[in-house]
Amino acid sequence: MNPLFNGLALAFTGRSGWNNIAESNAGLASVLLGHTVPLAAIPAVCWYFGVTQFGWQVAGDPVRLTADSALPMCILFFFACIAGVVFMGYMVKWMSITYGDQGSLTQGVTLISFTATPFFLAGLIGLYPVLWIDIFIGIGVACYCIYLLYTGVGPVMKVVSERGFLYASAVFAVALVAFVALLCATVILWDIGPAPEYTY
Repeated sequence: MNPLFNGLALAFTGRSGWNNIAESNAGLASVLLGHTVPLAAIPAVCWYFGVTQFGWQVAGDPVRLTADSALPMCILFFFACIAGVVFMGYMVKWMSITYGDQGSLTQGVTLISFTATPFFLAGLIGLYPVLWIDIFIGIGVACYCIYLLYTGVGPVMKVVSERGFLYASAVFAVALVAFVALLCATVILWDIGPAPEYTY
């Protein structure tokens, strides 16, 4: 079955969708090109149009980014999403032996890529950024992604449920550290590379 279809089905079926993904035995290239890449493009494209055409409003007039400054940042965001999936997939593989499994990179990337499906789909809100709505939806999506991670470790990585909880917790901890590192890298890049230019 098509990886993209599996990802969309998982976003709405939760736990039951993991069995189909685990049984599909899709290769690494199929997961990346058929699922990660097209879905990672959603937030990048939507936020580009949202921040350049509509902007966001905290107080006063809407604040927009210029097209020239928004484009490189959205392209970097797109590649950062893909790199993040591959990095976390590798970390899942690296930790697998600790939890009684000789996991592969394909399994790790599959787990992370499909876990991130709701995050990618939530990128649609970028078409019309509204701060309080984005925060509210973002919190809900983050919670659902965590739920998918905990329910997906067992079927995808082939570990027993007792170890699956600890395994997922370790992956979640690494993801938090990676997220903080990404924020730090963003600040550094703004100083030496693409920086936002605002227009009102």
